[in-house]
Amino acid sequence: MTVANLRSALSAIPPALLGPLIEQFEAALAEYRAGDWEKVGMKAGKFCELAYCICEGHATRSYANAPSKPRNIFDACRALEKHNGTRGRSVCIQIPRVLMSLYELRNNRAIGHVSSEIDPNHMDAEFFLRGMKWVMAEFIRFFSSLAVDDSRDLVEAVTARSLPVVWRSGNTRRVLDPAKSADEKMLILAYTESSAVAVVDLLKWSEYANGSRLRREVLKKLHMKAWIHFDPKADTVQILPPGQRYVESNSLLEIS
Repeated sequence: MTVANLRSALSAIPPALLGPLIEQFEAALAEYRAGDWEKVGMKAGKFCELAYCICEGHATRSYANAPSKPRNIFDACRALEKHNGTRGRSVCIQIPRVLMSLYELRNNRAIGHVSSEIDPNHMDAEFFLRGMKWVMAEFIRFFSSLAVDDSRDLVEAVTARSLPVVWRSGNTRRVLDPAKSADEKMLILAYTESSAVAVVDLLKWSEYANGSRLRREVLKKLHMKAWIHFDPKADTVQILPPGQRYVESNSLLEIS
């Protein structure tokens, strides 16, 4: 699946709405592959608001010039049902009801959890991602300007299962693609952490045998490229915006 294919298939949707929708969808995929379950939910909330704007624009035959958040998305989605007879059940009833489910869980899941409670973030992220994929696939099915076979292939690509590239267990991380280079593993591991990470942890997580060589030949090189900030005194690494862009644009969060 490529962004260009999505834009081509969904050309009936105004770019001012389609662009941000695809951006949030791609961002949610990246957060999922990075194993940041909580951020998947954040992207899902914005995705729902954008998807609603598209449904509302189609139903009323008047798309907004820019995306906006409805005052009450549940009431707004229900209001689209009156257009079902003339504008299609998919966009007026089925997609809005899925959006309501996603938005309800995103906004009203309790945040604090006691130690004995099962953390719901991972299972919620699975639901968010599958729901977002279904909505994107349904938009393709409903709006696609491509040939039937091409549209079918795009739906299959959108709904294909996504796998996280980083496995997490407590304070342990592991990159699940052995084919990644040492440079790529450092970037991936730094990308998936929300703050600076200790080099000793990177050594443990990557199973890199020689700490001096890692610091000298990998981390310093990435630091010179301004992809990471390597602090030798604190012995920590933090991803920088150019490094984030490199990870995302080179599909490092996908298992090859």
